[in-house]
Amino acid sequence: MSAPAPPEDAVATVDAPVENSKTEAPEYAAVWLPAWSLAVRELVRFFRQRTRVIGAVGQPVVFWILLGAGLHGSFEPPEWAPAEMTYQEFFFPGIAVLIILFTAIFSTISIIEDRREGFLQGVLVAPVPRISIVMGKVGGGAAIAILQATIFLIVGPLLSLVGLAPGLELSVSLSVIPATLAMLVVIAVGLTALGYCLAWPMESTQGYHAVMSVFLLPMWLLSGSFFPASSGWLGWVVFLNPLSYGVAGLRRAMYPAGTLGEAAGLPSGPICAAVSVGFAVVCMGVAVWLSNRRTTTDLR
Repeated sequence: MSAPAPPEDAVATVDAPVENSKTEAPEYAAVWLPAWSLAVRELVRFFRQRTRVIGAVGQPVVFWILLGAGLHGSFEPPEWAPAEMTYQEFFFPGIAVLIILFTAIFSTISIIEDRREGFLQGVLVAPVPRISIVMGKVGGGAAIAILQATIFLIVGPLLSLVGLAPGLELSVSLSVIPATLAMLVVIAVGLTALGYCLAWPMESTQGYHAVMSVFLLPMWLLSGSFFPASSGWLGWVVFLNPLSYGVAGLRRAMYPAGTLGEAAGLPSGPICAAVSVGFAVVCMGVAVWLSNRRTTTDLR
């Protein structure tokens, strides 16, 4: 005897969700699942390397304490700053950007290591879009950078309690925290994507360190982080440096509106946000373009 056929209404009710899962789940998995997996891999690798955690946070903090103590006597607040601003307070946003820069450098070095170990070749031949690779590597590195910079912004003012830094005239409010976090995200994505673009064609970590010394560190030094923007050719270099707008935007975001004045050395908040977002978008686009190119370097 054969089993009775199920009613037609019951078959239609069960089949509808199955068809949706067949059409939507693969599209979601093809783009976001590889990106999420690569980002989580970056986070796991970072937290398993304790020396990397200490180096990425400890070195900028030492810079802030030592350089702040040594240069505060010769510092004069720029015209846009309050008269009571100390050098450590002026240097504070710049150190947060330096932490993001160092973290972006160390995160994107993993691209060279992954290629040498054969992991990157395995990812490239997998049936996933190249944009997922970019999103995963940049997203993981940016998340680490944001976490470290946020910890520094919280812990840094507390160093005044043990005499390692003067008191900072910063206020913590609901209007300051979201703007500060937003600028950290934009700067972290932009710098990590820039590091991705520089590391992708590299074949050795030594070559990448040379680029870091010649290009990335001067880029930070000439961003208004270390000293105020001056006139002349140096002022033009700071003006043309896209990282200058990230530092200025973070500096403005850390203070309530109206605390910092309008001056040539400190662009307005909307200009800083527009330039920083544009820089991040351009770097992400170049990273995707580089990843879609077919080169013999991918096979080495």
